Amino acid sequence: MRTKVKTFDCVAFKTLAQRRLMKEFEARRGEFATYADFINTVAEENPKVRALREALGLARQAGS
Repeated sequence: MRTKVKTFDCVAFKTLAQRRLMKEFEARRGEFATYADFINTVAEENPKVRALREALGLARQAGS
């Protein structure tokens, strides 16, 4: 039995995504009290994430 060649590395993908987000956070640090506030704001800006949160009843309340 041959081992399938891996074409996607989920750990590397996650690491790159985290680095990209941290770089953006550092550039916009003055806009947010915490990294969590930044992540939630970025997520809310994404229509797919917003729709998923709404479907799950997890939509953020205005001002929170």
